[in-house]
Amino acid sequence: MAPNGVAAGAPDARPGKLKVFLGAAPGVGKTYRMLDEGRRRLRRGTDVVVAYAECHGRRHTEEQLAGLEVVPRLHRSYRGTTFTELDLDAVLARRPAVALVDELPHTNVPGGRNAKRWQDIDELLAAGIDVVTTVNVQHLESLNDVVEKITGVPQRETVPDEVVRRADQIELVDMPAEALRRRMAHGNIYQPEKVDAALAHYFRIGNLTALRELALLWVAGRVDETLQRYRSEHGIGTVWETRERVVVALTGGPEGETLIRRAERIAGRSSGGDLLAVHVARSDGLAYASPAALAKQRALVEKLGGSYHSVVGDHVPTALLDFARAENATQLVLGTSRRSWLSRLVAPRGIGEDTVELSGDIDVHMVTHERAGRGRRLTMPGWQLPHSRRVAGPVAGLVLPSLLTTVLTHTRGALNLTSEALLFLVTVVGVACFGGVVSALLASLTASLLLNYYFIPPSGEFTITEPNNALALAVFALVAGTVAALVDRSLRLSRRAASATAEAETLSSMAGTILRGEQGVAVLLERTRESFGMTSAELVPRADLDADADEESDGLVKVPAGPDRLLVLRGRRLPASEHRVLTAFAAHLAAALDRARLMEAAAEVEPVKAADRLRTALLAAVSHDLRTPLAGGRAAISSLRSADVDFTPAEREELLATAEDSLIQLNRLVDNLLDMSRLRAGALALNLQPTAFADVLPTALSTLAASPVRIESQGLTEVCDVLADPPLLERVIANLVTNAVRHSDAGQRVLITASALGRRVELRVVDKGPGLPPEDRDRIFVPFQRLGDRDNTSGLGLGLALSRGLAEAMGGTLDPEDTPGGGLTMVLSLPAAAAQKAPVEAVELG
Repeated sequence: MAPNGVAAGAPDARPGKLKVFLGAAPGVGKTYRMLDEGRRRLRRGTDVVVAYAECHGRRHTEEQLAGLEVVPRLHRSYRGTTFTELDLDAVLARRPAVALVDELPHTNVPGGRNAKRWQDIDELLAAGIDVVTTVNVQHLESLNDVVEKITGVPQRETVPDEVVRRADQIELVDMPAEALRRRMAHGNIYQPEKVDAALAHYFRIGNLTALRELALLWVAGRVDETLQRYRSEHGIGTVWETRERVVVALTGGPEGETLIRRAERIAGRSSGGDLLAVHVARSDGLAYASPAALAKQRALVEKLGGSYHSVVGDHVPTALLDFARAENATQLVLGTSRRSWLSRLVAPRGIGEDTVELSGDIDVHMVTHERAGRGRRLTMPGWQLPHSRRVAGPVAGLVLPSLLTTVLTHTRGALNLTSEALLFLVTVVGVACFGGVVSALLASLTASLLLNYYFIPPSGEFTITEPNNALALAVFALVAGTVAALVDRSLRLSRRAASATAEAETLSSMAGTILRGEQGVAVLLERTRESFGMTSAELVPRADLDADADEESDGLVKVPAGPDRLLVLRGRRLPASEHRVLTAFAAHLAAALDRARLMEAAAEVEPVKAADRLRTALLAAVSHDLRTPLAGGRAAISSLRSADVDFTPAEREELLATAEDSLIQLNRLVDNLLDMSRLRAGALALNLQPTAFADVLPTALSTLAASPVRIESQGLTEVCDVLADPPLLERVIANLVTNAVRHSDAGQRVLITASALGRRVELRVVDKGPGLPPEDRDRIFVPFQRLGDRDNTSGLGLGLALSRGLAEAMGGTLDPEDTPGGGLTMVLSLPAAAAQKAPVEAVELG
């Protein structure tokens, strides 16, 4: 039994928990804090071991190891040097409750089953072991390029942000820049001989301050994610003003850019403020947004560091505020109305007024712009009738004809019966626009009675003496009712068309998300959640969801997403019209889930296919290309051993030379195969040292066979030495020259030149051969490829592949270029030996 009472290797009921100490800069004390955490847990009786701790010779950190059990490290050899690594199998066999593992982004020495230490930690967590680890902010993948711009020092070891983000606890280890520099000066971080270089370069005040800000903002973002999750799980809808979040509402109108910049200035007043732009796909009379304008405004938002969102909602103010509350926004920016004075006369209240009234604890900014009040369309208010209009419509149907009757009785004699009937007809149409068909029919009946009583002879009685007047009244009632019904039908059809437009716009937004490459299931789920203003969205197996869950009481919406999954949203009840759009979203999610499964399957199969292709090519090449030197050598030796022929000394010498050439060719082929195998296994030993091209070239050319192609060199003695392994550099140059000679005609020349470029030195091997199409430039570095070779009877096609591999192993690059006037130039770039002497490179960042 292990000390914690769990049998070694027994499965744990739960995965382990991960705690990360995030350092703002090297030397702030994250390893010290990790060990101190281990000692604290040990005092509480928890079984703790130190799986790996890198103290960098710091006395105070090493003192923290006292009393802690340390798992012996694993020793592994690589390129002639022995390294120590985390012994993953030993920790799994020991099976403690908590393992302390330093340096999360560390790259393991080749030979183990995991390339990175965070993958080792994943195995510990899967085994039920809690892990406490450390990482510096400069090693986070998303910040790597930013840190390099600030400090000028590239960080080659990085860890994906998601690995740190999914930790159960993240604790920031921070220190003021001045205090950290004092620690450095006192010798508490680096050895005395490194202190001056460190203080003058990486550990400048500006660098450390910038790193602190990056770390604080990153951790603040992680804390904000946790807060949002807590609010969602506990159904908290009120705004918690922990940070400024500014939402700007976009209609697709020309005022959008003005609103975005105004909102960005509001968000920029507080450090860490967020900018979110939202467009509501709606089904009212103003639902016509310009896709081109929205695309342009989206680009502006993203350029300013904000995010763009699209949501579905019939009532725009409610949709805006639901989105703002779901995102914990503190401020909402809207433009003043673009409606004309006629639209305001028909419907005085607009979206802005309703939003202000419903905003609650969210501040609403109404921003003026040059398009305010210059709208050209008349809003048709009957499209979406709120409760107030459904009540006011019938009242208007009774009151407005009565008011018109009062006015006309005071001007009796000024108008004839036809004009009076037309005025009543206009009133009925106005009521139809305001209150719908029911109100219009009531107004038509009221108008007919009033017209009959007051204006059709005999006045003051509900009788009609003349047939023409009776016909006029009948036609008036018919026309009024018909116009009211047609107006209402037109409005209903327009509403349906606008609703279809909104649905198409929302689906277009989803399609745009997919076309932009955001095809991850998590991304599409988040887009679905925000589009429908829900608090959460997830894909769950059908068997895991309670079929008896009350959708109304739980605010639960379930839509099939494939044969075995359901799309589940929580937050509010959705109308039937939005269910249609949601079904389309679910289909996209099902397709994305299928794509993810297929990509995983393809990723698992691809290495097997690649290995199979490599084996097939190797067998084909070896069976062909080894046959020639073997056959030639065997024939020469068999002839020499034959007793039937008496060879002259010249003939014997020729046969011996043939056998020797065959063995040299065979040895070169075998060396190439072995070196390629070592490169792929990461087991090629290097002895890097200052090396001159002029010293290496003669040896490299001596291995080449005689050729009618001239080989010339220029400028090799005028450049500084490069940092390289001399024998490997000879192999690279020999392969490049051999390739150039093979593609050159007799009498042509191959030119070898060298030049300095910054802190690197470039060697160019120039030929005047047929050149190479751009589409084949990557394929020539694939093993066993001999594109366009004039002589396909020899060589495995390994020369260029091996040369690039050797160049990269020495820290260089090998790339093809066009030769001016025709041909191919191979450019070998290696670091200059003098460039390795800069003081800043000697500082070890721990």
